[in-house]
Amino acid sequence: MENRTLYYFLALKNTNGIGDVTAKKMLNAVGAVEGIFKENPKNLIKITGVGQRHVKALNSVESFAKAEQEIQFINNENIQAIHFLEQTYPQYLKHCVDGPVLIFVKGCMSLNPKRIISIVGTRHMTNYGKAYLETFVEELKKYNPVIISGLAYGVDILAHQLAVQHDLETVGVLAHGCDRIYPKKHEKTANRMLTHGGWLTEFCSGTNPDRENFVKRNRIVAGLSQATIVIESAEKGGSLITAQLANSYHRDVFALPGRVTDKFSKGCNHLIKTNQASLLQSAKDLAYLLNWDNETSSSQPIQKELFVDLNKVEQQIYNYLERQGQQSLDNIALNCQLPIHQTATYLLNLELKGVTRPLPGKMFEVV
Repeated sequence: MENRTLYYFLALKNTNGIGDVTAKKMLNAVGAVEGIFKENPKNLIKITGVGQRHVKALNSVESFAKAEQEIQFINNENIQAIHFLEQTYPQYLKHCVDGPVLIFVKGCMSLNPKRIISIVGTRHMTNYGKAYLETFVEELKKYNPVIISGLAYGVDILAHQLAVQHDLETVGVLAHGCDRIYPKKHEKTANRMLTHGGWLTEFCSGTNPDRENFVKRNRIVAGLSQATIVIESAEKGGSLITAQLANSYHRDVFALPGRVTDKFSKGCNHLIKTNQASLLQSAKDLAYLLNWDNETSSSQPIQKELFVDLNKVEQQIYNYLERQGQQSLDNIALNCQLPIHQTATYLLNLELKGVTRPLPGKMFEVV
């Protein structure tokens, strides 16, 4: 077989009872996806979270049959399958503990762009939300971000349409396979998106848009992005779940405020009130807090403190920032192979020692 690694990743993905977290534990312990299927069962059971049922499921003939079927589908439909260990896998998503081990993409999208945000909200958008979103996306054009959403009714589909209108890349995250578009009414917009971004999903062909898949879809919307923007939401809704997921991934969340009496502003107002989101008035607010305005501007030179005593990990972080320039907390943690909470502590120590400084949008740089 031409791509044995993909074949085994597809087989692993289609193995009953093995989710993304368990699959990553196996990959980390064994080192190669093909090795998981050939490893001594006694060794696999020693992995935290892996039991007899998982090992038994790995012997399923059906999972390999599905893998062969999916390879034929993606080859016929010009779809790219990207596994968790590839460099082209989205870096923001890679840092999510529950991120998918395998994704399918169709179109001409940038998976690791400099600026990438998600825009979500109610299916029942008001004229207030519509007017704001139209202005907001137009203001975003100068920053050229990739816009992520879920192709749903309301805020999602308008965000995609406005992105295409303003010649911005936009990616629709699907709650089903690439063999269909749901809702079917959005098929025309989805097809236009293929030349302005495209589609992304973790689901194999033939997967129906079942209710539980939309929550899984929301974690990808949040995980792919630097920041999640909630335009309008009632007290409960999928966009609030996406905001909660973004917060759990230590990403920025923004919400459009509204009148306290408006049904579809209650969710956004609550996010702001409980410090789960920053108040959003314009694209300038977003650009400032994500440090987009300062990315190309020159900063005043500051004299470095000489002969600073750094421990091994602090030196590693400092060296990374010195090589790469301004970096987000997520990128620093990912590339230095550290948990986010530990990275934040080391960065604080470096700041106190006068060798790094924080910037808006959870960015950091050396001084």
